[in-house]
Amino acid sequence: MPRFVVAHATHPDWRAALALCTAQLEPPASGSAEAAAPTLGWVYFSDHYVAQAAALYAALRDHWPGVAWVGAVGVGVAASGVEYFDEPALVLMLAAMPIGRFQVFSGAQPLSRIQAHTAMVHTDGSAHDLAGLLEEMSSRTSSGYLFGGLASSRTRSCHIANGVFEGGLSGVAFSRDVGVLSRVSQGCQPIGPSRRITACERNVVTRLDGEPALACLLRDLELDGQAPRETLAALRSTLVGLSGPADLGAGALSGIEGFAERPDPAPQAAARRAFGEDVRVRHLIGLDPAHHGVAVAELLHTGLRLAFCQRDMVAARRDLVRICAETREALAPEPELEADGAAGLSASAMSGPVDPTARIAGAVYVSCAGRGGPHFGAPSAELQIVKHALGDVPLVGFFASGEIGHQHLYGYTGVLTVFTQNS
Repeated sequence: MPRFVVAHATHPDWRAALALCTAQLEPPASGSAEAAAPTLGWVYFSDHYVAQAAALYAALRDHWPGVAWVGAVGVGVAASGVEYFDEPALVLMLAAMPIGRFQVFSGAQPLSRIQAHTAMVHTDGSAHDLAGLLEEMSSRTSSGYLFGGLASSRTRSCHIANGVFEGGLSGVAFSRDVGVLSRVSQGCQPIGPSRRITACERNVVTRLDGEPALACLLRDLELDGQAPRETLAALRSTLVGLSGPADLGAGALSGIEGFAERPDPAPQAAARRAFGEDVRVRHLIGLDPAHHGVAVAELLHTGLRLAFCQRDMVAARRDLVRICAETREALAPEPELEADGAAGLSASAMSGPVDPTARIAGAVYVSCAGRGGPHFGAPSAELQIVKHALGDVPLVGFFASGEIGHQHLYGYTGVLTVFTQNS
């Protein structure tokens, strides 16, 4: 697969931003007779342009009539090494992917023309039964693996799939011939042990490992005897991480190391352990003192595991470095052996190290709108970490109101997906 090409720009007028991006993309296309015509494009734009989404899509279609487009609006957008937050900005990525290896889909254009192996999906928080939509879309791929995110905007949300849509689910599906490697990076740190939900009603958990859930929360936060005002402040910054055996799903492409599969450490060690990819972080939305319960922003069932957690900059940086390192390791070529097996490595294998990131054709990074530069210590720090680890590979992305990996909706995470050259 040819390397992808990326452009990004900021300007108060979306037309000017598009012109700047077009200028960045045109020279390679016109300067090489061998360059294949692009067939698939990604477009992410900040919510400053959301009112002009339809006009922007029409302009993209007119300028690149043979390209199928997918994308979404975000409160921030990103390219390799750079983030645009709270400013009008546009990022584009074009790829010359062979026809027949992908299909853009939406409610107006159902998936039907290819045997989907993986799929990138976009939606927004207004979609009805989002969990059901993701599960149904996952079942239509042979791997079960989805990646993507929810459009985010301070006004209107929308997503692009050969048209402009609100609600529902859209995206692009890929055949098995398209090499995809995806990882989920967590941004929260547990503050106590993982416990099994032993009693709950809808979204209120009342017993954890047989103990009152509220007592477990206060113990983990060390809030016994604290003044009500101090207790309220600590509770507002507390989240919950949910996991369970059924959450592992079809995760072969992402190399899951399951949080629920690991034996629980001692409570003293739990606060130092990072979440695995199967943990879904949700907001703690209330307390039920009469029933010693804790209300969570998700419907619950007994048997799930729950750990109270908080956002943590150090843990987020460390986990992002981890998934980048795992990506590099997964792309590293296997050493070649001599035919007789006795001479050790072949001469070609000993000639020098091969940079595994040379196999990356392009990448998409979807991060939580609650992360970004400030959570990582400086503007563009999150994307700089990715660039430092993977090099200046073609990359676009956006900051979402929820991130999608496997068939689950995450929060406070980053989902890094790379397309490989040998596909």
